[in-house]
Amino acid sequence: MSTQERSFDWRVPAIWAVLLVVSVFTRVYVDVIDEARRGHDIGFGRPLVFEITSHLVIVALLPALYWLHRRWPLSGGLLNLLIHAAAVVPFSIAHTAGMGALRVLWFNAVVGVPYSFPLTLDRLGYEFAKDVVSYLMLTTGVVALRYLLQRTPAASPVVAPVGDVLPERFTVRKRGGREVVVEVADIDWVEAAGNYAILHVGGDTFEIRSSLAKLERELDPKRFVRVHKSHVVNIARVAEVTPWVSGDWRIRLQDGAEVNLSRRYRQRFEALAPLRS
Repeated sequence: MSTQERSFDWRVPAIWAVLLVVSVFTRVYVDVIDEARRGHDIGFGRPLVFEITSHLVIVALLPALYWLHRRWPLSGGLLNLLIHAAAVVPFSIAHTAGMGALRVLWFNAVVGVPYSFPLTLDRLGYEFAKDVVSYLMLTTGVVALRYLLQRTPAASPVVAPVGDVLPERFTVRKRGGREVVVEVADIDWVEAAGNYAILHVGGDTFEIRSSLAKLERELDPKRFVRVHKSHVVNIARVAEVTPWVSGDWRIRLQDGAEVNLSRRYRQRFEALAPLRS
């Protein structure tokens, strides 16, 4: 079975659906109760429309958020954190404009009630303050789901046979319990995660029960090199290497991920791909 023959994991959208539905009704309930305490009986209709339109836009933005985390994972260092901090701005603008457009469409075209949603600086500032929290919560969800759903028992990587013959593939347990054969040549990079190692393969990830050091010994040293205490990369997947801070370098892989090349491992990397600074 090739790494391309992967079934879609319906648990991810299912969990997001449950979380977002709970969020909608929780927020509606809180809004109604808060207004009731102020002496205003606003009913459930308008708050429900407001929260549904907001959450529909968030659903539309989730794929972009997942792409950002694949392209610039939080484990990639300070630059990646700054990129995510900056990404809150377009996220908030898209969220605010999108939910405003949906509300105008609903009230004016469907219900027939005049409604406007002016994108003033005050409005954008108010929504931005809320969207900072929303982005942090969504980011927490993306990262938490990624690891929690991969915590199923995983098969150990194939042990190298006698005679230094290195394995050409690993059998790993995919989410849901199905075993998948991962070709070693298809691995882009490997990330340490405690007692596990995460294989990054063509934009997908597979978790196996192995330390990074143990797994590194089973990879071809002419193709895979340790570049950081937490990362091993396939040298053929390296797209760009640029100077970084304190003598370190920054590696950008063909899948868009970025990892550090620390000074401690630079000599190993240069044995396969000499750097020219």
